[in-house]
Amino acid sequence: MGFVSGFDTVVNNDTMFSIVPIIVVLGFIIIVGIIIYRIIQGGMEWNDNNNSPILTVDSKIVAKRTQVQGHGHHANGNNTMHHNTTRTTYFVTFEVESGDRIELKVKDKEYGMLAEGDIGKLTFQGTRYKGFERKK
Repeated sequence: MGFVSGFDTVVNNDTMFSIVPIIVVLGFIIIVGIIIYRIIQGGMEWNDNNNSPILTVDSKIVAKRTQVQGHGHHANGNNTMHHNTTRTTYFVTFEVESGDRIELKVKDKEYGMLAEGDIGKLTFQGTRYKGFERKK
């Protein structure tokens, strides 16, 4: 029986070389699955919105919020080239006469024109914001 070093055991063991491709393929399948799921989910929401009636109801704006997502990148690791991107999504919560609350995504220009406490007519279709006409 000869001397066996730890290196020889690792080199002669093909387990590592057979597991890595499986892990890579599983990761790829999971990522593709998530992308397909999100596409189907978005398509179903789009279809539901298109099949929903356009409603106009009395409402009050009770809350506003933003969601900011950002990403930064430094080239060459020396911080001389920066690339930062951010995306802001705007939401407004409306309370209707029944007391139910609806949070809808709105465009940035609409968000700036709406204020908490405003009362008026909300027009929406499913989860799609169509407009808000403030009472005078």
